[in-house]
Amino acid sequence: MPVSALRSLLARTICILALVLMSVRPAAAQSILRDAETEALLNDMAAPLIRAAGLEPGNVDLVLINDGSVNAFVAGGQAVHIHSGLIAEADNALEVQGVIAHELGHITGGHVIGFGDGAKAAGNISILSLILGVAAAAAGGGEAAMGVIAAGQQAAMGKFLAFTRGQESAADLAGAKYLAGAGLSGRGSLDFFRKLQNLEHRSGYYADSNDTFYRTHPLSRDRIETLRTVYERDDAWDEPADPDIERRFQRMKAKLYGYLAPPEQVLIAYPEYVDTVPARYARAYSRHRQALFDKSVAEADALLSQAPDDPYFLELKGQILLEAGQAEEALDPLRRAVSLTGNQPLIATLFGHALLATEDAAHHAEAERVLRAAVAVDRLNPQAWYQLGRIYAERGDLPRARLASAETKMMTGDPMSALQNAQAAEAALPTGTPDWLRAQDIALQARDAIERKRKRD
Repeated sequence: MPVSALRSLLARTICILALVLMSVRPAAAQSILRDAETEALLNDMAAPLIRAAGLEPGNVDLVLINDGSVNAFVAGGQAVHIHSGLIAEADNALEVQGVIAHELGHITGGHVIGFGDGAKAAGNISILSLILGVAAAAAGGGEAAMGVIAAGQQAAMGKFLAFTRGQESAADLAGAKYLAGAGLSGRGSLDFFRKLQNLEHRSGYYADSNDTFYRTHPLSRDRIETLRTVYERDDAWDEPADPDIERRFQRMKAKLYGYLAPPEQVLIAYPEYVDTVPARYARAYSRHRQALFDKSVAEADALLSQAPDDPYFLELKGQILLEAGQAEEALDPLRRAVSLTGNQPLIATLFGHALLATEDAAHHAEAERVLRAAVAVDRLNPQAWYQLGRIYAERGDLPRARLASAETKMMTGDPMSALQNAQAAEAALPTGTPDWLRAQDIALQARDAIERKRKRD
């Protein structure tokens, strides 16, 4: 076989593998969205499903990824990652709960751990990767040797995809079981699969049965037929959706849309003449992003007029004021929001930021108290550590300022700076104290991250 032909075949093979790996990109390659109201709702939506799966709700994380694609996946441990695009596409909470149930099926099935059996070095394929888009390249030139190699390549790819389709089918059935165990109707799950099928058709893809060879998932139409039979036999099929969960979902969906979508699209989805809570929520965040202070405050005040003790409306009002340079005015709504949520760490972090932003040293003691409480509950909170570091630095406690900086740098992907700060903190802190031990731990984590990066490069 000519060298040029071998190179061409190798290039096509690499392209195929690259497309597979693109479909399994890990969460680390994308940004995580954190919001107190959204996290509380996702946890409440998932809790009955997690218990039905035989797991503990406190041990399963729901992580929201800032990605407009319609996707969800598990990538190691007990964590379900949900793309913001999936929330935007879903019409109701039951549709998202159907997705969560499916992903829990991957966790309980050990599919992340066992995925190396199907393709080493690849993470778990996500539930909603609609079309893999991989087709074996036709062997050129009619050369027999090249044809044999191409056939072998195709067979290997077929085994890999069959393996992942088997996992997806198992997760579908496990998810149906968990929905039933939680007393939740499978109507939402079926509706979402129909949505996927429509997305396939809108993209110009009409699958036939042979196309399953090149897919990581069973065809949507096949999944719909299989699951409809299972769901319709379940006692929960006719159960109505939880009205409170649904109300909160519509709020959360609008909030995310207002925060992420282009402003002109927000006004199309939630026009000015609509005065519902979701519409005002979406417009408030959208206008705040546009720095339209008066309009964003007006929307926040309209929301608070309906629910003056809603902690998330108070958080919104405080955030608008703080980011408009009115830190002193932001303190009251944020202090109330912290109190009403029992010191929710993300809201407490925003409050701590506002206290420091007043540039009044009299607020430092309160800021330190609320920020330390925030990191005690949520250590993976780089903004809280950053604000704590400011407090320590301003009062001259440089060892703890360096330790707080090490925490921040480690969480924001800068292990070299984290190592330098951790070593400096360890050298200055009293030996054997909790902070000294923490500095050692961060240094070890940073060295490990640096070594892993060196090996990748």
